[in-house]
Amino acid sequence: MDAPGWTWDETLYTGSARHYGTGRMPYPPQLVDAVRDALGLDGSGRLLDVGCGPGSLTLLLAPLFQEAIGVDADPDMLAEAARRAAGAGLGTTARAVAWRRLRAEDLPAGLGTFRVATFAQSFHWMDQPLVARRVRAMLEPDGAWVHVHATTHRGASGGQPLPHPHPPWDGIDALVAGYLGPVRRAGRGTLPAGTRGGEEDVMRQAGFAGPTRLAAGGGRVVDRTADDVVSAVFSLSSSAPHLFAQRLPQFEADLRRLLRETSPDGRFCELTTEIEAVIWRP
Repeated sequence: MDAPGWTWDETLYTGSARHYGTGRMPYPPQLVDAVRDALGLDGSGRLLDVGCGPGSLTLLLAPLFQEAIGVDADPDMLAEAARRAAGAGLGTTARAVAWRRLRAEDLPAGLGTFRVATFAQSFHWMDQPLVARRVRAMLEPDGAWVHVHATTHRGASGGQPLPHPHPPWDGIDALVAGYLGPVRRAGRGTLPAGTRGGEEDVMRQAGFAGPTRLAAGGGRVVDRTADDVVSAVFSLSSSAPHLFAQRLPQFEADLRRLLRETSPDGRFCELTTEIEAVIWRP
């Protein structure tokens, strides 16, 4: 079930994986603490992170479980996740982390049952009713579904005085539109009305109870460089590198010129947006 005007395809994030490490601001430790305390996580059980991307949330939560499995359809995202896991020393200890390439719609895929399933900025790309039903059947009776709502490529809007200028996001959005057109791009298709909503109805219809909402991590001041902001732009499905084709070098040059005009020394600051973890019970 795709949004009008769009069908999922494998090019959605082509070329974006390597930009996540610097382009996306990390989830704060408060998010981990809030989820751990709300669910009583103690290092036992299994975690399933669906649409895990480069493992940003998987690797944060993995120490709270005996085993963690991240699934994603993009091979470059999983390669980046494996690289980051190796760098963190995960995957070779009792706190094992594994990665599987598959779409959420292909679950359960023989993966077994889990104490917790997480979705971080990913559920809107999926056939939500189908995935909700299938993942619910994979949860233990006292398990939980955790949906993390966050904006990590950019900070909160507003004119708060900070040590360095805000990135010129309005100008960046206009520059992207000038190259790719005014309708949001996504893979080979477009999303004229944005991604789907209505997730609460989907969850209840699938038999989940809740939700419980946890807030964590907003309002932190984050220093960013011009390279960070460029990677933030390329980390998005709507401005993934492949969308620019042969015009990619010219777009990046124009983007860096815009950033220099805003901050000649290439230093920026942003306030992180509020992050919400929404917990549903099977």
